[in-house]
Amino acid sequence: MEVKEITNRDVDFAKWYTDVCKKADLVDYSLVKGSMIIRPLGYAIWEQMQSVLDQKFKETGHENVQMPMFIPESLLNIEKEHVEGFAPEVAWVTYGGKEKLEERMCVRPTSETLFCEHFKKIIHSYRDLPLLYNQWCTIVRWEKTTRPFLRSREILWQEGHTMHATKEEAKAETLRMFNIYKDFQEEYLAMPVITGKKTEKEKFAGAEETYTIEAMMYDGYALQNGTSHYFGQHFAKTFGIEFVNKDNKLETPYQTSWGVTTRMIGGLIMTHGDNNGLVLPPKIAPWKVIIIPIGDVTEKLTDIEKQLKENNITYKIDNSNKTPGFKFAEAEVKGYPIRLELGARDLENNEVTLVRRDTLEKIKVSFEDTLKTIQELLVTIQQDMYDRAKARRDSMIYDVNDYETLKDYAINKPGFMKVNWCGSEECENKIKEDTTLKTRCLIENEKVDGNCIVCGKKATTKVYLGKQY
Repeated sequence: MEVKEITNRDVDFAKWYTDVCKKADLVDYSLVKGSMIIRPLGYAIWEQMQSVLDQKFKETGHENVQMPMFIPESLLNIEKEHVEGFAPEVAWVTYGGKEKLEERMCVRPTSETLFCEHFKKIIHSYRDLPLLYNQWCTIVRWEKTTRPFLRSREILWQEGHTMHATKEEAKAETLRMFNIYKDFQEEYLAMPVITGKKTEKEKFAGAEETYTIEAMMYDGYALQNGTSHYFGQHFAKTFGIEFVNKDNKLETPYQTSWGVTTRMIGGLIMTHGDNNGLVLPPKIAPWKVIIIPIGDVTEKLTDIEKQLKENNITYKIDNSNKTPGFKFAEAEVKGYPIRLELGARDLENNEVTLVRRDTLEKIKVSFEDTLKTIQELLVTIQQDMYDRAKARRDSMIYDVNDYETLKDYAINKPGFMKVNWCGSEECENKIKEDTTLKTRCLIENEKVDGNCIVCGKKATTKVYLGKQY
């Protein structure tokens, strides 16, 4: 494996991304067009994400359930606005074996209708609320253009669905889960994110409010890396879900939904990867240390293994017959946070060589200090990766005050644009038509002073714009 096999990311970012996915053995293509095979390292990263988030969900009282994969057309059609939002991407099953189905079924693009049908059966009293459910599953969306992790016809994800007795409780849940996503991505994935509410045009079909997590990739493009939706009573009323309150009166509950996908792996690659391949933040790396023994170092290697195990530091040993140089390059491509090299010369000098994946810095440390140095490096690397990503992102956020400058920046300055906006969909559409920039989220914590960048009327809000994956 040679580093030259990976396209330079500053020359062709799209090709670089595909190269990293393939050369790091994260994915492979199959005969199933538009779907990917997630290989062991790619799936191990997803398992790490799943494990951390699942624990956080359970700590906040959520329970995992499993809904059917198929949705009858009549059930899907109950909520028209919701259906229209997904119609172009729905995959349909029309035959069971050799027999044509009396009613065709879609392969779930999302599960709101299934959850609502179930909620109607099990919610009767205020004592049944809140219902805090989550599902880890696959969904299918018939995307025309696909790319590993970012857009695939079959997607691994989680979707939370909750029901509440009051509007206040449901809104608090929407923001609570939104903040769990934000904290996870910044703390574990070392990805700085911008958060806020979607515009009316861009919110989820059927939601009253959609909150989004927007990460900026190395090339300045936005990646929507998670959403949390407040549905209000919209779906509940459509499906006839009611409960008896404490005053023995019928009420309609309030609902939320929230989800993230394997798209986060794509975000990791495009935020932290370099021309040598994948770079994994220590907190999400399945294996924190890759050990490369050179020659017979069994006795000392056993001692190092013991220390790592006792301190819950995950590791791998490359005992293959490949040359040391090949092993080093392969370790870099696969993104292990720390490479530990141990050979005959190291034994003579009573030391090991540690290599940081994020900077490729080589550090010689004594055997006695190996564990302590690894522990310190894992913390330092995690923070340094976040700081570098944040500095790059912040350098690519621009305050833009006039429309001609916006059009120029859309071509020549990749990144996020902060602009004044009057709130009209007409102006929002014009920006997209003229620049291909889309609204990412509203900026609700900054004073609005000035006029809309498009029409010149008084601005009512500020908004982030950006091109997206």
